[in-house]
Amino acid sequence: MSDGILSKAATMEIPISSNGDTSSLPEDDGLEQDLQQVMVSGPNLNETSIVSGGYGGTAEGIIPTGTIKGPGLHPPPPGPPSGGEEVVRGIAVEKFDIVKKWGINTYKCTKQLLSERFGRGSRTVDLELETQIELLRETKRKYESVLHLARALTAHLYSLVQTQHALGDAFADLSQKSPELQEEFGYNAETQKLLCKNGETLLGAVNFFVSSINTLVNKTMEDTLMTVKQYETARLEYDAYRTDLEELSMGPRDAGAVSRLDAAQSQFQSHKDKYEKLRADVAIKLKFLEENKAKEPPWPAMSPPARWCGRLTSSS
Repeated sequence: MSDGILSKAATMEIPISSNGDTSSLPEDDGLEQDLQQVMVSGPNLNETSIVSGGYGGTAEGIIPTGTIKGPGLHPPPPGPPSGGEEVVRGIAVEKFDIVKKWGINTYKCTKQLLSERFGRGSRTVDLELETQIELLRETKRKYESVLHLARALTAHLYSLVQTQHALGDAFADLSQKSPELQEEFGYNAETQKLLCKNGETLLGAVNFFVSSINTLVNKTMEDTLMTVKQYETARLEYDAYRTDLEELSMGPRDAGAVSRLDAAQSQFQSHKDKYEKLRADVAIKLKFLEENKAKEPPWPAMSPPARWCGRLTSSS
């Protein structure tokens, strides 16, 4: 029935006057009755259903819209923060505390360093230890110079040995191709081979020396100097907190000042323990270097070969 109505409505011609007035349209009682019947028999909009399963879905996915009330929709109340949020908040607070402590410590150390540079602050000095540290730095610079020269000697010795080896092969080849000078060329070939052999022995000894000096300079001494740097940083922090404690001790003694004084005393004691521990570590490592000075590898003493050069005889 509805198809017939739609086809009838689609094929109707609606005349429009020149001014767009539709009051002169002809009345069609049959069409009006059909439209009224469609409106009466059509679906009720208040009972429309939503199919969640899509086209051809089962009846289990149908949700009646009559049960959904627009004004009654409210978001669920916020629950307590989850465990993950508490962990993130705790990490953020911890990082903030670390940055805060770092900033305060940096400020105090910078203030102490500037005071020492301009001669307005006192500095803790261990004369014996400072002398040993300066001697170690000077020794390290000298050994670095020796290491640089030894590496250059190794490169030159390697080139010399390669040249002697090639020269010995050339003399041996000439002794085979020149029967009249076979004895002289053979003698020089043997001489160059002997030089090459002794050169390789010397090169091996120099390589061992370079390796030992490199270990001493870039590992043993460098490790001691890293501890020295930590000791110097601890000394600066110790003096900075000592100065801070002295300034608070000279101030008024109200309730707030007493609490700050107690906190400064605790921090000073902590940095004092750290300073004394690193000072003992530096002293032990310097003593270790001094005791092992006699164990450093000596420069290799190589005896010269019996014949350092041969004789060349030209044909007359």
